[in-house]
Amino acid sequence: MKKIHVICVDDSALMRRLMTEIINSFSDMTMVATAPDPIVARDLIKKHDPDVLMLDIAMPKMDGLEFLERLMRLRPMPVVMVSFLAVEGSETTLKALELGAVDFFTKPQAMLRQSLNQYANAIAEKVRMASRTKIKGPATAKRSGMLSLSASPAKETIIAIGASTGGTEAIREVLMPLPPDCPPLVIAQHMPPGFTRSFAQRLDKLCHITVKEGEDGERVQAGYAYIAPGDHHMELHRSGSHYQIVLNTLPPVNRHRPAVDVLFNSVAKSVGRHAIGIILTGMGNDGAAGLRRMYDAGAYTFAQSEKSCVIFGMPREAIALNGVRHIADLDQMSQKLLDCLAGQTSS
Repeated sequence: MKKIHVICVDDSALMRRLMTEIINSFSDMTMVATAPDPIVARDLIKKHDPDVLMLDIAMPKMDGLEFLERLMRLRPMPVVMVSFLAVEGSETTLKALELGAVDFFTKPQAMLRQSLNQYANAIAEKVRMASRTKIKGPATAKRSGMLSLSASPAKETIIAIGASTGGTEAIREVLMPLPPDCPPLVIAQHMPPGFTRSFAQRLDKLCHITVKEGEDGERVQAGYAYIAPGDHHMELHRSGSHYQIVLNTLPPVNRHRPAVDVLFNSVAKSVGRHAIGIILTGMGNDGAAGLRRMYDAGAYTFAQSEKSCVIFGMPREAIALNGVRHIADLDQMSQKLLDCLAGQTSS
């Protein structure tokens, strides 16, 4: 079996050593080289032609974003960014994802051996996933033209979206054309705490609808999209004639919190046939069972097509469970959604 060849670019000798130990501890991958800055990394990339590049953001000589932008333009390859858990770090990381990075992980804090093992396993999973991704060019995050609803949807309508790897850009592409009279959207994207607020704020600047983090007890409104906060499950409950958001910190589901299944299950129960479910790019099976429950409750369900996914795992699992009524390319998803709201999409 051919090993996954990895190069780590980080100005911290400690991080380079830690990442080398982690990568080399797994039999299916190897650290072929490390570099303290992008200038050194350029020659190493030419020499080793790695399968995955692990790239720090804050570095001397040339920062990670500038290097990533040049790399994706001249020599596209799977890149996993190394970030730090702060507001500035989350904003920069989201910019890196726009520029074409596949995923990111945060630098470790002081941790016990058990948590270090979990951290190592998480990094290995991201590297494996990155090695199998389709490399896409940088996103164009300009405000897009607005689509329109040709008919008013039912007052009870709710749109639920779930995504993981590649999902930040997929969600952006779905939300940007939606009109302000769109029904409420509730969204679970796998992200750690500290990143979802920046993600919501970034989307809010680009979209015609209002995008924000969901708050516990908040009543949902048309023209709003609510992002599940990092490290919190988000559910939708009926409260009289309205719906409200309920947050909790119960154990992870499918290894995730927020979990897409938690959100979808609550929508299936509270909204039933008035819901629309959309599962987008991501690794694993989170959301597949929940989307099937929505389907069984009478909801109309979509999955992103394989050719337009960064990782087809989550949509594939949902399709395999027969919980998907329609498969759509990402660039057609917004229009298909509005057609469905207007009752125009065929079964």
